[in-house]
Order: sequence, then C-alpha cells, then structure tokens
Amino acid sequence: MRGLRRKSEPERLLDNLGDSLGGLPGGTRRSRLVKAGLIAGGVAVLTAGSAAISSLRRRMEASDS
Repeated sequence: MRGLRRKSEPERLLDNLGDSLGGLPGGTRRSRLVKAGLIAGGVAVLTAGSAAISSLRRRMEASDS
C-alpha cells in the first residue's frame, strides 16, 4: 500500500491561489489571472536583479578609484 504523497510548496501555493480565484465573480478566467501574475512577478524579479547588478558595479568602480 502506497503512502500519501505530500504536496510540495509550489503545488500548495498554486492550490491556494486557485481556491482564492475560485471566488471571483463573472467570467474571469483563472489561467489569464495566473499568467498575468507570473508575468508581473517576472518583471519585478528582473527589475530587482538589474538594480542589484547596477549597485554591485557602482561599488566595484568606487573601490577601484
């Protein structure tokens, strides 16, 4: 007999997101909202990464002088 498989953290987050979106009225499609959220998150990560790289470059240039 197989034991129950525990869900990973990403799976649990997606389940919670699906449950939250299930309460939305009208014809709002979950997949579109999830995709929009993923795109917005990706843009935020790229922006933060770019700022971090710029900060490191400025520090390196300041230490060379």
